[in-house]
Amino acid sequence: IIPTILFVIFSRFSIRQETRYMLLGNALLSDLIYLLFYTLSAALNAAHVHLPKEACVLLLFLLAVAYCGGLFTAAAIVLDTYIAILFPLRYIAILPPSRTKKNIILLWICSGAFPGIFFLVLSSTHSFVPCVMEMCSVPVILMLTLNGTDAVKLCFWLSTTVIFLCLSLIFCCYAILYFKTKQSGIWESICSRASVTFLMHNTVLFFYFFPLLALFIESFLCINIVIRLQTGIWISLTVFNVLMILPKVLFPFLYGLRYREISASLKSIVRRKHLHLVS
Repeated sequence: IIPTILFVIFSRFSIRQETRYMLLGNALLSDLIYLLFYTLSAALNAAHVHLPKEACVLLLFLLAVAYCGGLFTAAAIVLDTYIAILFPLRYIAILPPSRTKKNIILLWICSGAFPGIFFLVLSSTHSFVPCVMEMCSVPVILMLTLNGTDAVKLCFWLSTTVIFLCLSLIFCCYAILYFKTKQSGIWESICSRASVTFLMHNTVLFFYFFPLLALFIESFLCINIVIRLQTGIWISLTVFNVLMILPKVLFPFLYGLRYREISASLKSIVRRKHLHLVS
C-alpha cells in the first residue's frame, strides 16, 4: 500500500503541491526505505551471509537515516497540523509549497547528520563492534555497543534526549490543539471525524515512540548491569523486529487512507482498472 499511496501523491500535481501530502509522502518514503533495508539485513542474517565491515556500517547508517527521517517527519506533520488549525488564514503564507520542500531537504540533512555524528564517534574511539562480529544485526550491535566507552554512552544519551524532545514537542502541540479547540464542539461526539482522526494520529505516534521508550529502559538496565546481556539482546530483537515495524505498517492505513483526496484517487484507479477489464 505504501508504493501505491506514493504513486498517487507524486502523480497528481494538485496533491503533491500541498504541504500535508508532501510531508505524508516523505514519511512514507522514509518508512519504505527503512523496511527495505531492514528486510535485506534480516534476509542476509537468515541466509548466514557475512557482510564486510564497510558494507555493514553502510547498511546500519542507511537504516539510522531512514528511521530518523520518519521520526522527524512525524514531528513535522504534527507541527503542520498545529499551524493549519491555529493559523488557518496565515497557513499558506507560513508554509507555502516552496518552503515545505526546503524544510523536507533540511529534515533529510538532519536525519543524515544525526546518526553520522554517532558513527564518527564510534569509529574514532575504535569501539565499533561489527569488526568482531559475524552477524550484522542492529539489535545485537546496539547492545554490544552500549557496553563500550564513555563517549559511546554519551552519544546514546544525547540521542535519547533528542528523541524525547521530539516526543515532548508533539505532546505539547496536541495538548494545545485540544484545549484551543475544546470549545468549538468538534469533540462532543466520540465518533466525529476530528475525534477519530485525533485518536488515530495519537495511536500511530504512540507506536512510534513506545518502542524507543522500551529500548531506552532496556538499555538503561543493561548498562547498569540489572539484566544480563543475553536478556537485553532478546528484548532488543523483540523491539526491533515487532514494535518498530508495527507503526510503519499502521501508518499508511491510519494516516494515508484517512485523506479524502488520496482515497478518492485510489478508488478512481481501481474503478478504471475494473472498467478496462470489463470492456
